[in-house]
Amino acid sequence: GFLDYMLKRMGFCESWRKWINGCLNTATISILINGSPSKEFTPKRGLRQGDPLAPFLFNIVVEGLTGLMRSAVSKNLFRSYLVGSLKEEVNILQYADDTLFFGDPTQQNVRSLKCILRCFENVSGLKINYSKSHL
Repeated sequence: GFLDYMLKRMGFCESWRKWINGCLNTATISILINGSPSKEFTPKRGLRQGDPLAPFLFNIVVEGLTGLMRSAVSKNLFRSYLVGSLKEEVNILQYADDTLFFGDPTQQNVRSLKCILRCFENVSGLKINYSKSHL
């Protein structure tokens, strides 16, 4: 999947990738229903809430979004916001599961950003919550 692809791109060796996938694919969970635990089952997809690896693995996955932004900027498809006297480019800031995009206020940037987000959703399996998004 996409997580394994990103781990490989970031230089994780095969044994590390197997360990991480093993941790994700062999875990079972149960749910409390009216105070009683349900029968154990194996989650089918995604990172589990409360998993100590989840924040780190999520950061690795969303690094793919940063890569898409970097690529769009290098191809002049997205124009970054320029900061300070040195005109440093800033186009994306990420913290936990929040992402902020910065760029020139143009229709081209909006179209490019929508395309980048759709592409990221398609390749990563993550879904952007557009009702929590603001322009």
